[in-house]
Amino acid sequence: MSTRKSTADKIEEAKVKITQYENRMKQLIQKQKAEERKARTKRLCKRAGLMESMLPDTISLTDEQFKIFLGKTAANDYGRKTLAAIIARNTAAKPTAQGAGSAAQSNPTSDAKPSHTAQGTTPLTAKPPQMSQDNGKDEDTDKRENAKVSG
Repeated sequence: MSTRKSTADKIEEAKVKITQYENRMKQLIQKQKAEERKARTKRLCKRAGLMESMLPDTISLTDEQFKIFLGKTAANDYGRKTLAAIIARNTAAKPTAQGAGSAAQSNPTSDAKPSHTAQGTTPLTAKPPQMSQDNGKDEDTDKRENAKVSG
């Protein structure tokens, strides 16, 4: 008897291995997606908890009220400029070569606080928008709306 495998047997074994590798790849993709979901959930819970600890009055707000609150306080020109400045600082601070000490510097979840600021907040260059007393809109929005009406 011959111990050599025929070409047809080798093809069949290769097909089986391909199927096994495809299944393994599917499993790894599912595992990666699960890890990403878990990391996102952890990030969302951590940030929401931070928001509630800093602004405990937001706990009693409805979802719609909270959305309005965020829209008027963070999702405006001032909030976008502040976020852009923070992101620019993060990208400028990242080292080009990954060294032994660079992991702590590039870790966005680091608990380290800058020593030159109060309570870990960084000084901002832009001023927050001034809110109108009558309708809760910032002055820039009022000016744009008035310009539309008069022009």
